[in-house]
Amino acid sequence: MRFCLGLTGSIGMGKSTTAAMFVEEGCALWDADAAVHRLYDKGAAVAPIAARFPDAVVDGIVDRAALKRIIADDSAALKQIETIVHPLVAQDRSRFRQSAQADILVFDIPLLFETGGDAAMDAVVCVTIPADLQRQRVLDRGTMSEAQFEQIRAKQMPNDEKCARSDYVIITDTLDHARRQVHDIVGQIRTGLAHA
Repeated sequence: MRFCLGLTGSIGMGKSTTAAMFVEEGCALWDADAAVHRLYDKGAAVAPIAARFPDAVVDGIVDRAALKRIIADDSAALKQIETIVHPLVAQDRSRFRQSAQADILVFDIPLLFETGGDAAMDAVVCVTIPADLQRQRVLDRGTMSEAQFEQIRAKQMPNDEKCARSDYVIITDTLDHARRQVHDIVGQIRTGLAHA
């Protein structure tokens, strides 16, 4: 028997770091963002995106910066891109689910609740930190402005709601604290699997 655990959390909350901790505990990880990168890098999304948005493909690879410009200029573009990419991501996730060997499969999906992906999970864990620390982490990366951060955060379900809808909540204030929580959650799930 295998357990499917959804991992979610808003931008800057420490989801990628926490995902790596689940891998350290022997879980198998599927990362939605990594799947999109595979599809864009000479993968199955290239041809259909090139057919609809020729300027978005350079040397057989979908140029994410070009896609962002297209989305900014055309309000209908995002929906068209999602129509192409979402089914391909779902296929990638399904292949992982069928081939992974671990007892716990972790699905790192930023918009898990927003897309209804939580319905396919046995449980959901949400990573969280206070809003001021979240903002600081994102801005310290130096990859986006405060306005860009607020724009992304506005598209995501409020953090409090994500936490309330999750079966587990991991506070990522320090690495050690997060690691202990991950260890405890994996232990609880494995105990449950042993008695199923």
